[in-house]
Amino acid sequence: MHTLPLRLLPGDDLRRALEAAVASRGATAAFVVAGIGSLKPTRLRLAGAEATLDLDVDVEVLSASGTVAANGSHLHLSVSDAEGRVLGGHAGYGCTVRTTAELLLVLLPDWHFTRELDAATGWAELQIRPR
Repeated sequence: MHTLPLRLLPGDDLRRALEAAVASRGATAAFVVAGIGSLKPTRLRLAGAEATLDLDVDVEVLSASGTVAANGSHLHLSVSDAEGRVLGGHAGYGCTVRTTAELLLVLLPDWHFTRELDAATGWAELQIRPR
């Protein structure tokens, strides 16, 4: 297990940057264990929804967590707006760093994660295999 602290810059796509950071280190399995920062815009898929909720306002990232696999990620965010209202859900592509994003990843070099269709759920779910 290796830790990887990251600071993303304004304009970075949060999800793409995490996937690129993991891939650039030759890893195919990682966990996002913590994350804070700010975004604009933010793309969230809420529980049970198929479409994304697009927020085009400044938000603070209160927490970020999830998995990064060889072929995709499963990342959850909770964010708050200027009035302190909190929303959370699945982070989509297009969550753009506004000022900063500070994250801690754990790389798992002995493991290989993929996301594969699960007939029971209808979603691409995490598959965990030794590397």
